[in-house]
Order: sequence, then C-alpha cells, then structure tokens
Amino acid sequence: MTKKEFEKLTRQVVILDGATGSNLIKAGMPRGVCTEQWILQNEDVFIDLQRAYVEAGSQIVLAPTFGANRRNLASFGLADQLPELNRRLVDLSKRAVEGRAYVAGDVTTGGRILGAEPDATYEEALERYKEQISCLAEAGVDLLIAETMISMDETVAAVEAAQAVCGLPILCSMTVEADGSLFAGGTAVGALETLQEMGASAVGINCSVGPDQLQAVVANLKKHAKVPVIAKPNAGMPKITEKGEALYSMTAEDFAYHMEQLVRAGAAVVGGCCGTTPDYIREMCARVTDLSV
Repeated sequence: MTKKEFEKLTRQVVILDGATGSNLIKAGMPRGVCTEQWILQNEDVFIDLQRAYVEAGSQIVLAPTFGANRRNLASFGLADQLPELNRRLVDLSKRAVEGRAYVAGDVTTGGRILGAEPDATYEEALERYKEQISCLAEAGVDLLIAETMISMDETVAAVEAAQAVCGLPILCSMTVEADGSLFAGGTAVGALETLQEMGASAVGINCSVGPDQLQAVVANLKKHAKVPVIAKPNAGMPKITEKGEALYSMTAEDFAYHMEQLVRAGAAVVGGCCGTTPDYIREMCARVTDLSV
C-alpha cells in the first residue's frame, strides 16, 4: 500500500481489528510466555481470531509482531530468530485474512523512557525499529503501525526508522491518560503535531481507557489534525480479580455507542484494544461505517 492509497482509503471511516492479547489469554495462553512464540505454536487459535475480525468488518488487521523486536525477544533468548519470527507472524496474518483485509506490521515501545537509563537512547530505539521494520517490509506487510507508544521521542524514532527503510504508510498510536497526557510527559496533541509533520499517515490513541472517557481528547486531536485521527480504546476500565484476571465491564453495544461518539468527534480510523472481541468490532461497524469523516 502506498501513502496515497492509504489517503484514499481514509476518505471513509476505516475499521481496525480488536484485541489480540486478552483474547489469546482467554484461549489458554499462559501469562509470562513469549506471545509471539506461543502464537506460532498455536496457529489455529490466532487464525480463527483474525478471521473472525475480518468477518466482523475489520479492513486492517495487525500482524502479531507487537513484541517481535530485539529487546523483547532477547528476554526470551530468541533475539537471533527475529527475522524468521517476523516473517512467520506476518505470513500467519496473511493466511488468516486471505486477501480480504490489509495486514499492518505492528511495532511498539521498548518499555523504557529514552534518556532514563544509559542504554535507553534515541539511537538504540532507531536501530531497533529499523531492524524490525525492515523484516516486516520484506515479509510483505501493507502498512505499519507503531502502537501503545508511551513517549513522543520513541515514536519519532519509529517514524524515522520506517522512512529510512521503506516507503510504507506508518500509523502512530499513543497510550494516554484520560486528559490526553502521555505517560512519559507531553500531550497527545503535541505528539500529533510533531508526527504528522514528520510524515506519519495517521496519528491517535489506543489502549489507555474506555471510549467513554476519550471524546474530548479525540475532539482536541481533530482540531489540530492534518491526517486521520486513530481511536482504538479498551473496553472500559478493567477490574482485576483475586486471580489477576482483567474483567472489562463495557458491553459490545456500549462500546459501539461510545465509538460512534468518537467518530462524530473526529476519529476516522477506529478499532478496539484490550477486552474487545470480534463482537465489539461487529457492533461498532454497524454504527460507524456510514458516518462521514
């Protein structure tokens, strides 16, 4: 997909997928394992999930490459398998969607604020993203998304890396507090202004809180946006059980209602994060597909 093709796609509301991790845990994935390795050992579980998202209306699904970067894989002793893992995970999504949806190569934060530790530098982040994005581009993803990002600086590194190694569109999605502030300092609006000037094809928010708490944040982003605004929130705020399980209280119908409000507030690229399922995407599609952007 070219950047022009993505621009054309976003003349109408674009539907992303829903959660991956919370659904895999419900399907039996143990906590603390390498998610990417578990998926490849349980391919049918993941393929069934992504096919269900496509059938629910997702136009773009995220390849399960969220943690397939050198820093994360090294913690499981798998860093030397980085190219192969990214290739196999992208191929899994391609097999799942069978050409019915676009596949986005998914990258995320290294989990540390740049400058907070000696080896948490911009240069390290840039090289980490270049390595993984090169693998994703070679594997044939249609576009890229840097999601659940906690700082603007690291997201800038992801965009710079993408532009250095390929010409694919890159979407940037930050995780924020309910007031729009970033966890590592700064604001979503500040990040939007910087990232869109750098050439990001869409910018917005994911994870964070439920859609019922983000209408003002989305409306504020829209006021400053030159690119489509992303909204991919959780199914509300979870309650943690005594066993450590996260229970999300927002129903699919409630989620869809509040996602409609986010589209009316300015979101153009929408989906669900933690706690959402194909049913949530289906209900959301029924409410937002015909809305203007």
